[in-house]
Amino acid sequence: MPGRLQYCRRVLRGRDQERAVLDQLLDECRTGRSGSLLVTGEPGIGKTALLEYAVAAARGARVLHGTGIESEAHLPFAGLHLLLRPAIEHTDALPDPQARALRGAFGLARAEPGDRMLVGLAVLSLLAEYAGGGRVLCVVDDAQWLDRASTEALLFAARRFDAEGIALVVGARTGFVAPGLPRLALTGLDDPAAAELLAEHAGALSPADRHRVLAQARGNPLALLELPAALGTERPAGDVLPMTDTVRAAFLDQVRRLPEPTQRLLLVAAAEDTGDRGVVLRAAATLGCGPADLVPAEAAGLVGVDSRTVRFRHPLVRSAVHQAAPVSLRLVVHTALADALDQPRDADRRAWHHAVVATGPDEAVAVELERTAARAGARSGYAAASAAYERAAQLTPAGHDLARRLVLAAESAAEEGDVDRMASLAGASAGHTDDPGLTVRAGRVRATAAFHRGSLRTARRLLTEAAALAGDLPLATHLLLDAVHAAWYLGEPDLAETTGRLAALPLPPGDPLTHVAALLTWVANAASGRPEAASLAERLADARRTGFGGPHDTILVGATSLQAAGADTEAHRVAEELLGRCRDNGWIGRTPPVLACVARSSAFLGRHADAQDEAGQALHLARELGHRQWIAEISGVLAYLAALAGDEHRCQAHAEDALAAPDPGVPAPGLSWAQWSLALLDLGSGQWESALARLTALHTGPVAHQLPGPRSIPDLVEAAVRLGRPDEAAGPLARLEVWAGHANQPWIDALVHRCRALLGQDPGAHYEAALALHPADRPFDRARTALLHGEWLRRARRRARARTQLRDAHETFHRLGAVPWAHRARTELDATGESVREPAGDPVLAVLTPQERTIVRLAARGLSNRDIAAQLYLSPRTVGYHLYKAFPKLGVGARSELAALGLLDTGP
Repeated sequence: MPGRLQYCRRVLRGRDQERAVLDQLLDECRTGRSGSLLVTGEPGIGKTALLEYAVAAARGARVLHGTGIESEAHLPFAGLHLLLRPAIEHTDALPDPQARALRGAFGLARAEPGDRMLVGLAVLSLLAEYAGGGRVLCVVDDAQWLDRASTEALLFAARRFDAEGIALVVGARTGFVAPGLPRLALTGLDDPAAAELLAEHAGALSPADRHRVLAQARGNPLALLELPAALGTERPAGDVLPMTDTVRAAFLDQVRRLPEPTQRLLLVAAAEDTGDRGVVLRAAATLGCGPADLVPAEAAGLVGVDSRTVRFRHPLVRSAVHQAAPVSLRLVVHTALADALDQPRDADRRAWHHAVVATGPDEAVAVELERTAARAGARSGYAAASAAYERAAQLTPAGHDLARRLVLAAESAAEEGDVDRMASLAGASAGHTDDPGLTVRAGRVRATAAFHRGSLRTARRLLTEAAALAGDLPLATHLLLDAVHAAWYLGEPDLAETTGRLAALPLPPGDPLTHVAALLTWVANAASGRPEAASLAERLADARRTGFGGPHDTILVGATSLQAAGADTEAHRVAEELLGRCRDNGWIGRTPPVLACVARSSAFLGRHADAQDEAGQALHLARELGHRQWIAEISGVLAYLAALAGDEHRCQAHAEDALAAPDPGVPAPGLSWAQWSLALLDLGSGQWESALARLTALHTGPVAHQLPGPRSIPDLVEAAVRLGRPDEAAGPLARLEVWAGHANQPWIDALVHRCRALLGQDPGAHYEAALALHPADRPFDRARTALLHGEWLRRARRRARARTQLRDAHETFHRLGAVPWAHRARTELDATGESVREPAGDPVLAVLTPQERTIVRLAARGLSNRDIAAQLYLSPRTVGYHLYKAFPKLGVGARSELAALGLLDTGP
């Protein structure tokens, strides 16, 4: 299109800085790095021209073109399919879950409901495969009209670009939101550039007309090119319209000069803006138009026509044609298009054209839309499914079917993660039916929305109400399990009341769900100081035997209950198995709470580096998914790890995130973790008064039953003893002794002995007993006891024995990266007369970036690049790049040498 290229060169006047940004992105792509850029601005400002500049400048790169099409915004993955069509042949190289998800999304295989983020991961892998060691440029124009499924998948991939040699440039109108993408906002051309462009395009204008166009255009390149054609129309001298309306009016003036049949044919093309020439001509034939009627529009430069497509020169041409037509004529055109779309593959587009025509209740169209929604949901296009169900509901009379379709729309919005929309749709269904089943489903959706918003009290109430209405016992059990989860964060009164409801369900003996419910009930009651007669060992054995209930959610309940019971090693095993299931099936949306559970177990077991990696991954995903509840709790775990490392800045920052409380009057989701973390930070630096104040607040507050509560009792005892206030430790120690009696875990028994030693109850014997009981898989706990024992031995003038304990503690703390604790141990060793030399250099992994460290540790376990990529939601090429960068820093030449570095035992 020579004319189009000339137009692009013109509008690039005055865009030197913008071109420099694109040149830098493309230069980085040439070196194998990946990057993205969002170009935004008002219509006609030059976004498309910059995208075309990028294509021209990307010499030697493979180029993928895509564009958003307004009429396809309700068709899931339509925009993504258009973009990736040339690369689809590489799908076979993807991991099986990703390949299945991508084929299903594009209609190339039978669709199966899946994780909405899995397609995004598949896009990343597909682009990396398509690059094949070279370079790929993806350009997407009019992204504001992409369907939501395509937008989410593309942005999910873009946020993980790293070392694949991919450049993504997206053009969209102002207001398009693309979290994670750098943004280049276009404004109008400056006065000299605008004047030059106008002179080149319309040099014959009079000075008065030139001034009028320049004033009206305000630097918009498209307006500078199109407004001169509208100067012949009669307009008031002071008429200054918003830019979009002004340019649209200029286009419309050109359209109205065309023959009437051509205008009707353009209206058909505007209503069917996929550009399918065959469909446009078949529909237009019913309005008395033929192929020859396209000629005047093409000659005027308003459309481009080839053997397959009819494309408007600019989206505003289409908008002008469509909006200027009478409503009655638009309805005739949409009917004609629905009739022209007569193939099975066109069912979804046909349904939406019928939906445009329908003005009142229409069951036939509603059924058609419901089928469209079901197909969209099966392809993980949940936003499209929700929109179709909602439109079907709008065409349904008041009653059961209206409520059912609204609930389906809400459930699809829930799968999409659209919190506001799912709550609104579920709430709208109320009052349209008295069907308990629909009421329960709507209540569950509203509760999920409330939970994600952090409105935990509302979530608990909605779940308990839904459980009371549920006629299905397993469903009622699941609802109450979720309600107990919400109540866990509210405080002991809510937890006791909700747990009582769960325990009252008439669950059949031997049922797997029965055993999970019984285990959770036992743990919740014990955490609140109301232990049951049955032993924990008995509850655990029953739950283990039945696989913790089987389904994903109940297994997670089981793993979390194990942590609350102190069975950290088993909790880690169960959660790791569940995490593997999430990764194998591509359940990205389910991964954050599972990763959080794994990270907690790793932290409790002294695997601080593992915990740091796992919690970091979980937080990244939770933020992408907008799960505020998990963002807060995972931030608390990261604050705890930072406290152990003595990193005050990082600890404070994560604690602030953990303390974010979106629901007034309810404890922050990460309150207990934040309190414990800040107290540990104080404890490590010897600020006993501050540490005791924080721990006392934790143990007398509403969240003392949560995981940090019983586990922080030894810290409270230590702070109280240091301050000479041992009486304040008596009550907490009694609670720890009760927990130890029920849990039957040697590590808890060891902590009890440590506390008794601190309180002066035959210290030598209790320290020795504690050290004998500490398991080998809890090095941090053991080192803390060794430090306290060494301090006591030094004060007892038994320096030789003190040095042994303090030396062991110092070495362990240093290896774990527990800086303040290592400093305390070194200070004590100095006091014994032994001069301690710090181990040379930093811990092995300290020379690496966080991303390199995570990848290297996984490689040290023997995982392949492909396996690591699947775990971290990266491309294998990015994994290889980071290993290539990390090996020289570590002084190794191959991954087989990593095991010798002892990376699996190294702290953060």
